[in-house]
Amino acid sequence: MKIVRFSDYRKSSDLSVLDGARWLIIHHEELESAAAVLFHSELLDILVGVDHRGSKISDGLWQRAVHLILADAQLEQDDERSITRRTGITKVVLDSTEKIEFYCY
Repeated sequence: MKIVRFSDYRKSSDLSVLDGARWLIIHHEELESAAAVLFHSELLDILVGVDHRGSKISDGLWQRAVHLILADAQLEQDDERSITRRTGITKVVLDSTEKIEFYCY
C-alpha cells in the first residue's frame, strides 16, 4: 500500500507523486496549503489522513475529504464518536502514540 505525505508532494508540486497512492497524509499545519491537492485526491480515489495532534480540531471544508484523523484527547472536548458525527470523518483516533500510518487501512 503506497502512502504519500503532503510534504513529499510539496517538494515537487507534481501530481504524479500521487500516482498509485492509497493514502495521502497531511499534518495539521499543512492543511491550509493542501486544499487543492486535498480535493484532487477525491478524484484519484486516494484516502486522506490528517495528523492533528498538537492542535485542537478546527472545523472546515477540509474535513469533507478526510477519512482518518489523529488528535489529542486533552485538546478535544468530544470523544471519537461525537467528533465523527460533527466532522463526518470516518475514523477518529484520540490520544495515540502510534504513527498515523499504523491506522491506514
